[in-house]
Amino acid sequence: MPVTKPLCLLLLSALLAGCATGGGPTTQRYLLPSGDSDAAAETSSGPVEHTLVIDDVRLARYLDDPGIVLQTDPLRLQAATQHQWAEPLDRQLARALRRRLSRNLPGTRVLEGAGPETAWHLSVEVDQFQGRYDGRAVAEGLWQLRDGAGDIRRQTPFQTDEVLKEDGYPALVKALGDSWNNVAKRIAEEIRRQWQHPGGAQETKTAGESAKTH
Repeated sequence: MPVTKPLCLLLLSALLAGCATGGGPTTQRYLLPSGDSDAAAETSSGPVEHTLVIDDVRLARYLDDPGIVLQTDPLRLQAATQHQWAEPLDRQLARALRRRLSRNLPGTRVLEGAGPETAWHLSVEVDQFQGRYDGRAVAEGLWQLRDGAGDIRRQTPFQTDEVLKEDGYPALVKALGDSWNNVAKRIAEEIRRQWQHPGGAQETKTAGESAKTH
């Protein structure tokens, strides 16, 4: 359901309450949700037909902060001081992406950092990953897929957002995790298309052509 303006204001006030400095409550630390079937996906057996290496997940400079970021209006951002990531965000996003791709790409070994010469390589740039003043959790950026020869097979921007179901930072982290799940699902769909038609033309999409999910 849409978030009404009064509810957005209440949500923003509740979130900003955790950003205040001084002698407030103990700092809370958060991990992105792991997903119910991730462990089963990573330990599933079967023939390996492809290897995919996640080279890196690069964050915009303002996201490289321990504090969870909240966009308070169209121009201003604030990183929370009492609600922080328990681990660097880029590491959490890379690990979550590996788990979700492993689940959504059967017959694929998904690795981080290094792999065989024939492996395909995925890199991701994250430009937005934050709560927003309208009560949504936003993920936006660009991903690039290269084949074993180093040729770009796909380069596509992504943009997705999720409505927070309630106020507070736990709900925000859950919604951010759902947004990242949507990104991973879309990437997996495109990778499957590339592998089903390995001789197809290389493709690069512009921001205006990218699919937006909610």
